[in-house]
Amino acid sequence: MTKLFLALHIIAAIIAIGPVAVAASMFPPVARRALAAPGEGDSVATLGVLNRICKIYALVAVAVPMFGFAAAGVMKVTGQTWVIVSIVLTMIAAGVLGALVLPRQTALMSGDGGEATVKASKQLAMFTGIFNLLWVAVTIIMIVRPGSTLGH
Repeated sequence: MTKLFLALHIIAAIIAIGPVAVAASMFPPVARRALAAPGEGDSVATLGVLNRICKIYALVAVAVPMFGFAAAGVMKVTGQTWVIVSIVLTMIAAGVLGALVLPRQTALMSGDGGEATVKASKQLAMFTGIFNLLWVAVTIIMIVRPGSTLGH
């Protein structure tokens, strides 16, 4: 059962978090291109697709901690520091995505242009970077497992 839950946890992370990380990272530069040349090219349509990818895969990403909890439970490691830190960082990443990234994407798509919107795209890039760094940290913790008593 452990291998099944671990496999599902890793597969869910790759399939759900990866697209959000990539689409969210692509959004700010595409938004700046759309602001620089309104009405030209496919930037507005691309923004819609990137935002939709972020929203849909963010919902799918709920499976990541779900399978993670299942794996940790079967492995009897839910109280270990590396698991708790991973859970906290995952919750922070979800908060950054839900409260800082997705709303700013929506605001940029409905923006009227100007300096404030360019500034907003730069802030969005920063929050997206924070979101991605949080997932890098979680990934490293999952591999290194500091304080783990698994003997690996």
